[in-house]
Amino acid sequence: MKQSLVKFAFRAIFFLFFVSVAFSESGDIKQNVPVSSLPYKWSPVFPSALWVKESQSENEIMVYTVKTKEEMEASLKFDESKLQSVLLNNDIFALYGKPGAYTMGILGRYSPEQIEPIMNEFAANYDEVNNERGIIPAFYLIYGTCWPGGDIGLLRSSTVKKYIEFAAERGWYVFIDHQIGKYTVEQAMNAILPFLKYPNVHLALDPEWRTTQPMKVIGSVTGDEINKAQEIMDKYIKENNITGRRMLVIHQFNSIMIKQRANVRSDYERVQLIHCADGFGPPRLKRDSYAYNALAKNIPLKSFKLFSKPTVAGAGYDQPMMSPKEVFGLNPRPYLIMYQ
Repeated sequence: MKQSLVKFAFRAIFFLFFVSVAFSESGDIKQNVPVSSLPYKWSPVFPSALWVKESQSENEIMVYTVKTKEEMEASLKFDESKLQSVLLNNDIFALYGKPGAYTMGILGRYSPEQIEPIMNEFAANYDEVNNERGIIPAFYLIYGTCWPGGDIGLLRSSTVKKYIEFAAERGWYVFIDHQIGKYTVEQAMNAILPFLKYPNVHLALDPEWRTTQPMKVIGSVTGDEINKAQEIMDKYIKENNITGRRMLVIHQFNSIMIKQRANVRSDYERVQLIHCADGFGPPRLKRDSYAYNALAKNIPLKSFKLFSKPTVAGAGYDQPMMSPKEVFGLNPRPYLIMYQ
């Protein structure tokens, strides 16, 4: 009898032990419940570990990667693709002038709506002869006009905005040109920098008009002043989070317009310097002027300006006008063609 009771007690103890273990491994009894009275809040070192799959298969491998030093530096570097110039695959054709001023270029004689078919015809003619490259039309606005005494008359901002918006709707560019007058290059740049907030806008300076006696004395800038203009522009673009690169055009048709030209740099990260051969005359004279600009290999990107018959008696112009094929035949080839 005693042996039966001992066996029964042993079996009962074993049974209770088994049940307690089973309950502890079931979802009904929670283990390691956080104690609210602890003086700190638990925070995992690797939060992602909280979302590890509960039923991960044996064949499933978790892969973790660590960036190399080179990869980390590359990720922190400015996206170079945003700096690629449209000039890699396109040329630009620009119509030049001052809106509302009949004697100041073709843009002074027509409204934006009237100029559109004229622009399209010019662009098509140049697109026929530049092989696989595209053509981007552009307005080239005289924003700051030099008056006698060197004062500058500014185009109304509302007018500029009208042209910028008209161009943007069509995928065109706008160049904002300042003639400097009696002012410093820094002052001229500060007047036009705000227009860079528009993504289709680029800037220009015309040293011919850096004078107090326009039409009588040809003005000039120095190589260091051109560098200063680029430095100001480059800094402004970066500080205002403006994407990509922007062009800055500098005009020249004789040696005095850019002094110490060899000092000019063209390596500013966010500025693309364009060297424009200005000046009217027969093709031979224009080619000679362009050849002089071509000697400045420190400014590799070139531009070429053409002059149609003006509305003012006695004003100079190109006779005969060079054809698109002749223009693109210049060496080095121009990337920006301007028509006044």
